[in-house]
Amino acid sequence: MAKKKEVTVEQKLRALYDLQLIDSRIDEIRNMRGELPLEVEDLEDEVAGLTKRIDKLESDLEITEEKIKEKKLFIVEAEAMIKKYKGQQDNVRNNREFDALTKEVEFQELEIELAQKHIKEFYAQIEHKTVVIKDAKEKLAERQNHLDHKKSELDNILKETEKEEDALAIKSDKFKKDIEERLVKAYTRIRKNVKNGMAVVTIQRGASGGSFFTIPPQVQVEIAARRKVIIDEHSGRILVDQELAREEEEKMEKMFTKLS
Repeated sequence: MAKKKEVTVEQKLRALYDLQLIDSRIDEIRNMRGELPLEVEDLEDEVAGLTKRIDKLESDLEITEEKIKEKKLFIVEAEAMIKKYKGQQDNVRNNREFDALTKEVEFQELEIELAQKHIKEFYAQIEHKTVVIKDAKEKLAERQNHLDHKKSELDNILKETEKEEDALAIKSDKFKKDIEERLVKAYTRIRKNVKNGMAVVTIQRGASGGSFFTIPPQVQVEIAARRKVIIDEHSGRILVDQELAREEEEKMEKMFTKLS
């Protein structure tokens, strides 16, 4: 059975920095979208809300118009009843019957008056709701246009970057498999805990990238020697020397060019 080739610390550091470069490139692509996905989602919710509100208002409008028809029909029936009662008054035999019919006529007249009042109120509601619907539709059209523009903008960015992002994600997974699990877990944990996602950094002006604390010269020498994985005690990031970083950046840049 062939003996598994031992991986040196330097190879581990190069692999970790390569992984960092890949993941940073993915972060960069996603940052290009900025707040666009959230803006699109918010606009979609707003358009859906406006559409639902307009549907409800238009449904209410139909109900109100139906109520007007019912009241108008009621008035026609009440007028017919009045005509009937007045006709019966010509054939009454006594004052009691006449007074009873008079009360019926007065009651129907009051009912007509109340129905007319309701119709007037319904028309006022229709007028108000028509204005509200018009304003809502204008706002909906404006928000829909804005949504279409933002979706088009996002779609264009996705078309330009989706292929590269997918390819990079596959590369990221592949690189992780080539690094021992312990280091991958540490790398992933550090990335989650730092704002810019930089888990592996170089020394810049005597301090680790993203930190202002100076690294002692002896530690800098150890980092340059590449004999062990060194983590900055202040920022918690994995440290590599600038020469290693430059070499890997040049190598990975060629790969990114092919993928883009």
